[in-house]
Amino acid sequence: MQPTINVDETLEQIFKKDSRYHRDAYYFVRDALDVAQKRFSKGKQQPPHVSGQELLEGIRQHALDEFGPMTMTVFEEWGLAQCDDFGAIVFNMVEHSLLGKTEEDSMEDFKGGYEFFDAFRKPFLPSGKLPKKKRKKSEPASSEQGKN
Repeated sequence: MQPTINVDETLEQIFKKDSRYHRDAYYFVRDALDVAQKRFSKGKQQPPHVSGQELLEGIRQHALDEFGPMTMTVFEEWGLAQCDDFGAIVFNMVEHSLLGKTEEDSMEDFKGGYEFFDAFRKPFLPSGKLPKKKRKKSEPASSEQGKN
């Protein structure tokens, strides 16, 4: 039987070595792992292993569901700016036995995952052109504004 790990104490140990990321970022990545495992399990072992790329997709989905258009703001507050940051969190957790890994897993799995703007901001931008605002007959044309 494995000893029970106190997550809060373990995170304190991580923060002593690496204080780049907010505590909530670690909890978020753990929750996103559950999202990725559910999405990519398809009858695999329990709990199913997911690749770094699959975890990044779980992170993307979970972030959009949890924070919507505020995702990048939240991530900025937590010290997250690129996919490599998620890899650092994952491997900090692996090093302290909060997560497991296979021989094939590496930090390289998180490099070049996606651009944060494309993943977290773009889904909330208007698609196509916005309709032009109709001008009332009593309003001057824009080129005439400011002239006296």
